Amino acid sequence: MADGFEDKLAYFQAITGLEDPDLCTEILSAHNWDLELAISSFTSQAPPSSSGPPSAVVPSSSQAPAFAAAPPPGIAWKIVTLPFYVVSGAVGLGFWIAGGVLSRTLGLLGLAAAPRGQEGDRLIPFSASTDEAADFVAAFEREYGSESRPRFVAEGFMDALQRSQREFKLMFVYLHSPEHPDVPSFCEGSLCSSAVAAFVNENFVAWGGSIRREEGFKMSNSLKASRFPFCAVVMPAQSQRIALLQQIEGPKSSDEMLTILQRVVEECAPTLVAARLDAEERRNNQRLREEQDAAYRAALEADQARERQRREEEERLRREAEEAERKRKEEEEALERAAREAAEKEAALARRRQEKAMSLGAEPDKGPDVTQVLVRFPTGERRERRFNCSATISSLYDYVDSLGCLKAENYTLVSNFPRVSYGSDKHSLTLKEAGLHPQASLFVEIDT
Repeated sequence: MADGFEDKLAYFQAITGLEDPDLCTEILSAHNWDLELAISSFTSQAPPSSSGPPSAVVPSSSQAPAFAAAPPPGIAWKIVTLPFYVVSGAVGLGFWIAGGVLSRTLGLLGLAAAPRGQEGDRLIPFSASTDEAADFVAAFEREYGSESRPRFVAEGFMDALQRSQREFKLMFVYLHSPEHPDVPSFCEGSLCSSAVAAFVNENFVAWGGSIRREEGFKMSNSLKASRFPFCAVVMPAQSQRIALLQQIEGPKSSDEMLTILQRVVEECAPTLVAARLDAEERRNNQRLREEQDAAYRAALEADQARERQRREEEERLRREAEEAERKRKEEEEALERAAREAAEKEAALARRRQEKAMSLGAEPDKGPDVTQVLVRFPTGERRERRFNCSATISSLYDYVDSLGCLKAENYTLVSNFPRVSYGSDKHSLTLKEAGLHPQASLFVEIDT
């Protein structure tokens, strides 16, 4: 037989608990060696008999491995041999994946057929294992009451195992065989006694399952339960294994149960304390790392904020310096422009005075046709000049402009007695026509 078929056969035997290789080969052949389909078909069609003894589905003591023999095993940790795959000998199956995805397990083995992508592909769906556990808890309460009993968790086996690991407790497993004659008296007198129930609830995570249901049946095969009532104490182990600490098979009194469980707890206490301390140390280290990381991030953010503030301050100072330089240049340009305009204006005035002085011509000598004009400025300054009587009033304005004694450009020449204003409407009159011949005294009046 090819190695692949041998691996499938060995895995099928480990899961179903069937020891007859010919029967297993026949079942696998009937399902075209589809391991997942064969296991699903077997578990759905071969439940334990409700009328026969449990040995119909649970391997006999002669077929069970050493730790399932009639004499109770020692407290030395024994690893449940659940083969994960068989290559050159059996390798232990890791944590019993109750409610796990079979297709995922087989995918890890490399033995699975192409995924079907359906919910039915799971050997025990997560919801089904949880529902099964909840049904068992409810049925157990109805049968034996809810006052004094172990508080079985309404979770699948794998979830309960993980809970025990989180709570640093051992896991108490009870496999219920409802048709066994010793089970009722054991449950009422031992398992549900106040002393045993209180000790289990305080020191264990309790999980129970009926061997008439799928997960309970699988656990009876995995733990090689040969006698009932059946209890076991397990805990997670390293390397993906489950440590079987104690099996309790057959009817036991409450005192015997309490003695066995106390001994197991006492022997495992150092291990649980060490695990708790190790977990606390890891949590403390993790918290310390988180605090150090937070402090580093805070310091980094503070440094970044200071660096950002420094850059912003430098940018603000740079902008202010640029703005001040821009304003300084604008002021310099404005001053230069004003000075240039003033110089140009002064030059224009000088040219204008020169032009007007040249337009006046030479001052005539005294004579009957010559008019003597006296001009008084607002500053008190006086200027006097002779003009031909035929010269116009505008000649007087040209004369005033040529002197450069006024800063104002708009002004009017006025006589006092009588008061006459010689505005622009009289610029064309001659001095004689204006009544200023032979002499006149005029004031410069600045226009407002």
